Amino acid sequence: MKKYLLSLFILCSFFAKAQKVESIYVNLYTDSLKKGTFNYINIDGKLSNGKYLPLDSTHLIFWASAGKFSGNSLWIDRDFTAQKIDVKVSLRDNPAIVKEFTIYIKQQPDPELKTMDEIMNKSKSKKGK
Repeated sequence: MKKYLLSLFILCSFFAKAQKVESIYVNLYTDSLKKGTFNYINIDGKLSNGKYLPLDSTHLIFWASAGKFSGNSLWIDRDFTAQKIDVKVSLRDNPAIVKEFTIYIKQQPDPELKTMDEIMNKSKSKKGK
């Protein structure tokens, strides 16, 4: 039984690797990068069979005009002053497949989050009116 499963696994992995990435696409989760945090850069590869596969730094080479990559995540320092960052991503297996794009830096500060007590007190004051 174990030999059968091992053979099946090897056969499946052979066919899975037979599909090559033909192109890459950028799917950002946000329209801007936040300073002082990691920003995930989502890259999908379109396979030769038409299906899409999420790609990570084992498949891709990342470059940015500022910040530092850790895997697919780009760290932007809090004191960064430019308004945008240029990013270049290429496929490790085929460096001719490249995507270059610009991502702007978020300019507005994040709103302060309310504490649970502030939310509960506001809710109680509305009920009393």
